[in-house]
Amino acid sequence: MRLKIWRFITLLLSALVTGMAFCHALELPAKMRYPADLYVTLQNSLYVAFGPPHIGALIELAAPVSAIALAILVPHRRPALPWTLTAVGFMLLAFPILFFVFIEPVNTVFRAATPDAVPANWEQIRRQWEYSHLARFFCHLVAFSALVISALVETPSKQLH
Repeated sequence: MRLKIWRFITLLLSALVTGMAFCHALELPAKMRYPADLYVTLQNSLYVAFGPPHIGALIELAAPVSAIALAILVPHRRPALPWTLTAVGFMLLAFPILFFVFIEPVNTVFRAATPDAVPANWEQIRRQWEYSHLARFFCHLVAFSALVISALVETPSKQLH
């Protein structure tokens, strides 16, 4: 029962973090057309709940921690373990690696910017921010999919009549 509860929590957190990343992916085409002043305004207002100490940051941290704990709970469950470890790997690629290497440095620059004082290289760092978030979405999508598969491979294959 404990494993089922933990698997549910992990799937829920993974779905939430994948949803947050999907939002960024959906915004990308429009945001790549915005002028500098509008882009800076949005960056400094739209994503407040995504960062610390808000719920987005908590979910971002809780999802891989939960997946790691799930991997500890399934070490002898051969069909589930490789899929769970795949999920952990992709979650850790998304956060902390992609986030702290590519996104947080841009966040720091944009937090200091204003619509009247835009960084000279704003288009280059916008591309870095937007495409890094797109990469994170794909990492989270693979992680979520692996977690679903890890649950499905343990589901009995008997057909109900």
